[in-house]
Amino acid sequence: MNKIFVFVLFLAFNTGFCQKKFDPVEVENFQKKINSEFADPKTSPLEEKDLKKFKTLEFYSANHKYFVNAKFIKAKNEKAFEMKTSTARKPKYIKFGTVYFVIDKVALQLNVYQDVQLSKTNEYKDHLFLPFSDLTCGKESYIGGRYIDLKIPKGNTIYIDFNQAYNPYCAYNHKYSCPIVPLENDLNVAIEAGVKTFH
Repeated sequence: MNKIFVFVLFLAFNTGFCQKKFDPVEVENFQKKINSEFADPKTSPLEEKDLKKFKTLEFYSANHKYFVNAKFIKAKNEKAFEMKTSTARKPKYIKFGTVYFVIDKVALQLNVYQDVQLSKTNEYKDHLFLPFSDLTCGKESYIGGRYIDLKIPKGNTIYIDFNQAYNPYCAYNHKYSCPIVPLENDLNVAIEAGVKTFH
């Protein structure tokens, strides 16, 4: 019986209340970092057969359209809930807030969550988890949706760079246990940014 591995990939994003502009260099650094992690046997989620021939993940071209300065509204009086995963594991999360933004003149919103257990640690006490799915899922991007890691903003604005959206480890290896994107975070638009589907 395979040991269940919990997928936790945290990338260093700087969030705040100031308006921030799209930076293609940041996207390039994100791509280099994730490729480096996937190429290293010590950190790669890839199965051995895929690791042997791995060169790079596939990415959408960096696009400023998918970098948004979103309005952030903190949730009130939310209770922790068990988030469904790809296995029987049900980690506790809490809805931390909602982000509101516009892409191609379409008003959109997504919920952001906080892992209850991780939030008790100094390293991840300000970490926010943004899972989402969109119209590219099952086509150019992973059918199960993608993730973005954020940090709690200091004000009511938070920047979200969908160019840095990545796949759950379940997209590469069945031994991982990955949170399933909540239904309320399914976007009825195509987010052509970030990591594409594997193979």
